[in-house]
Amino acid sequence: MEGMRLAGFSTALAGGRKRRGEGHTRRDEILQAAKELFLEAGYDATTIRRIADRVGVSAPALYLYFHDKDAIMLALCDQTFGRLIELIADLERAAGDPLDKMCEFGRAYARFGLEHPDEYRLVFMADHVPEQIRRTGHRTATDDPDRPGAKGAVVFSRLVAILAQAEASGHKLAYPPDTCAELCWMGIHGVVAALIHKPDFPWTDREILIKGMLDIVRKGIVRDA
Repeated sequence: MEGMRLAGFSTALAGGRKRRGEGHTRRDEILQAAKELFLEAGYDATTIRRIADRVGVSAPALYLYFHDKDAIMLALCDQTFGRLIELIADLERAAGDPLDKMCEFGRAYARFGLEHPDEYRLVFMADHVPEQIRRTGHRTATDDPDRPGAKGAVVFSRLVAILAQAEASGHKLAYPPDTCAELCWMGIHGVVAALIHKPDFPWTDREILIKGMLDIVRKGIVRDA
């Protein structure tokens, strides 16, 4: 019995403060629980206590990792955009026409969204936007890419850089590179959001829709010679 009590005590400790070096595990557990609850119940109906209960820790223990729900939401946004940054890294290093790269960027973005619909709903289609992102959005400063809430702006800046390369290489853009990047995102986001929101609707093949939207964007942002 004593051994069982000791084992139970050890488990209780593990449910509260993690041992040194294990904090990242608890942080990931909190983010996963919050993501599930935000999607199930909505941001406003989800409380810190409910998140803590799902993880199996006390609310004070959760505050060791995040000071409020907005901090959790920012971390979820950064987690999602961090995966996108990894996805486009090889594309950025590849040689080729920058406008072709823009289309590859759009395809990679679309496939990511369709392969991770829960994350996409939460970050791009949910009602709540953390105040820090609402103020500056994709124009958040990127000098410190690890600052909470910065990774979305990092992804956008990579697309702007590709379009700036297109302009420098001789393509005549119809709008400034940042506006062209916004138009590219708006177009491909519309396709991804529609496919996620209405998965059973009899759409055309999704690859055709993605390619078609990128063709439309490309023709729209490049001026005729």
